[in-house]
Amino acid sequence: MEAWYMDDSEEDQREPHRLIPNQPVSLDQLKKLGVFHWKLNADIHESDPELELIRKEQGYSYMDIISIHKDTLANYEEKLKMFFEEHLHLDDEIRYVLDGRAYFDVRDKDERWIRIAMAKGDLITLPAGIYHRFTLDRTNYTKAMRLFVGEPVWKAYNRPAEDFDIRQKYVASLQEPGA
Repeated sequence: MEAWYMDDSEEDQREPHRLIPNQPVSLDQLKKLGVFHWKLNADIHESDPELELIRKEQGYSYMDIISIHKDTLANYEEKLKMFFEEHLHLDDEIRYVLDGRAYFDVRDKDERWIRIAMAKGDLITLPAGIYHRFTLDRTNYTKAMRLFVGEPVWKAYNRPAEDFDIRQKYVASLQEPGA
């Protein structure tokens, strides 16, 4: 996984959008935003003891797998546009890339976009209340495991969604010492 601050270009969303010079973002900086990452062996995801331990510790009781490619996802272009709308969820978003590549973009506490490049083996959690969006990279393909605590909740709330308690709680967490 690699992360960096994005430029303001309106160019294709699947491009890297790095600033010149590049401004990398560290795992520690992401943790301060509540974004966590693990690197796992996706080739053994069905029997991986490390994944099982993470699922048990985090309470991820539900999972499914989605392939995002024009040949495997109905309404592919429509879904990509929807995933790229800036939104938040009332629950954490947990994704594990089993194949291919993709980007998650998150806002920092100063409202700047950070692009997180995900590849095979990357597992990420985005905290409830964080504004984010998702897109593929130029390969136009990813296969990901979606994980949830309890039953899956698919509802996204597009920005503005400042009135949600979870958003206010998230913003308050950024003001805490060490954030």
